[in-house]
Amino acid sequence: MFDNEEKTNLERLGEFGLIDHLTKSVELTQETTDKGIGDDAAVLDFSGNKTLISTDLLLEGIHFDLRYVPLKHLGYKAVQVNLSDIYAMNGTASQITFSIGLSSKFPLDAVEELYSGALLACQKYGVDLVGGDTSASAQGLVISVTSIGYARAEETTYRSGAREGDLICVSGDLGGAYVGLQLLEREKRIFLENPNIQPDLEGKDYIVERQLKPEARKDIIELLRSLGVKPTAMIDVSDGLASEILHICKASEKGCKLYEEKIPIDPMTYDTARDFGLDPTVCALSGGEDYELLFTVDQGDYDKLKNQPDITVIGHITEPAAGTGLISKSGNVHPLQAQGWNAFRRV
Repeated sequence: MFDNEEKTNLERLGEFGLIDHLTKSVELTQETTDKGIGDDAAVLDFSGNKTLISTDLLLEGIHFDLRYVPLKHLGYKAVQVNLSDIYAMNGTASQITFSIGLSSKFPLDAVEELYSGALLACQKYGVDLVGGDTSASAQGLVISVTSIGYARAEETTYRSGAREGDLICVSGDLGGAYVGLQLLEREKRIFLENPNIQPDLEGKDYIVERQLKPEARKDIIELLRSLGVKPTAMIDVSDGLASEILHICKASEKGCKLYEEKIPIDPMTYDTARDFGLDPTVCALSGGEDYELLFTVDQGDYDKLKNQPDITVIGHITEPAAGTGLISKSGNVHPLQAQGWNAFRRV
């Protein structure tokens, strides 16, 4: 993939030279950052707020394919999927650490591309990069991101707070990332069969970007605060809508009813799914990687949310005995099943 003879070799730089090279342009902007890169540990001060910490691991060949994922996009996405966990706690993301394991096929400019995407995400979301690690890897590229944030005790939102009668809401639209992945995988197969054929992604920018360059929904957290709405439970949609609402129901010891006709699906997602012979609703329920926010609110907050174009009410929380069901467009009830991402599924 890369021509190392024309690139700067990482072995010549060494681990500490690489760290110095990559971090020389890092700027700290958060008041909660006392000390960033350059010591044995970062020093943070949250002044009595609840501290939030989350870690994600991304492995080449499992979570991404470098045959169609640009390195800059990958660095950006690696940060975004981690910040999403902080926002899912109704928190403010403030710092990350960014660690990478690299095989010998990566020259310096490739690592710079990866790192530039991570820094772009940090700059866009006002987050400080305060540390990390680099290592050799015998199994391709490995990325580990830890996100750090904070929230006032009374604002912190857990999966376990949903109450009977609460409305179930979701931000944005669902299924686009999964359908975008199917499109990229199709074009990869065509290219491998005939390298002279160029990828045909014309007119599909939205769903491709949903897969390659997701955006954590910091804006939804800010919107809810401005409206005076505190979710009773919340989670981000990383593994599919069905898996996530089941997590909330299990943690809250409640049931739920979702309405198929209410699930927001972008027209491009819908039409492309149909072109692939896929059910768009199944893509939304089980596809994953949308990184939207799924949350419950008190019914009394409905008037505050009903005119918000980026928030959709898709169901309600029930007593546990009612179970967890999807009401189809034809009025039939289908039990919800978690069929999203399984990290240990054989590939």
